[in-house]
Amino acid sequence: MERGIYPFAQIVTVRPTAGAVVASVKCYSNHTQGIIMESKASAHWQGGLKDGKGKLSTESGALKETPYEFSMRFEDAEGTNPEELIAAAHAGCFSMALSNILGQNDMTAEAIDTTATVTLEKTDAGPTITKVHLDLSAKIPGATEEAFNKCANEAKAGCPVSRLLNAEISMDAKLVN
Repeated sequence: MERGIYPFAQIVTVRPTAGAVVASVKCYSNHTQGIIMESKASAHWQGGLKDGKGKLSTESGALKETPYEFSMRFEDAEGTNPEELIAAAHAGCFSMALSNILGQNDMTAEAIDTTATVTLEKTDAGPTITKVHLDLSAKIPGATEEAFNKCANEAKAGCPVSRLLNAEISMDAKLVN
């Protein structure tokens, strides 16, 4: 019997509109019979790469005109950047997927703590996210090392963000004067 994993993600439209970039992710749940979740976030950027400034917002309001700029991404300035947000999304998604898989195997974690480290490197194609490392610590009463590792590896391979990082991306682009 093939089990469904935590809801899976299908991408995404990335659409520049009026100085902002809007991205949508659709998640389909094997457990909710086709219910679709769409999450939206936007970015507004003004100026050149090194002297410009941007703002990030999410539809939920978790981010509201959160500033970001070159120095926050490539230097040591305080603030967020796209790679940090990907790391947060991956850590959160993985932890939820692991909790789901544990439940499918009659286990419940008292605690799951995950840190995701996203690596951005220069490649021939330009700056590229080359890897993500997940550091996991979990307290699961009654779990064996073997059962825990099996569930953790299944979550690592199957969480929506893990799969998203290797997904097809489509784009609608419109130049606005």
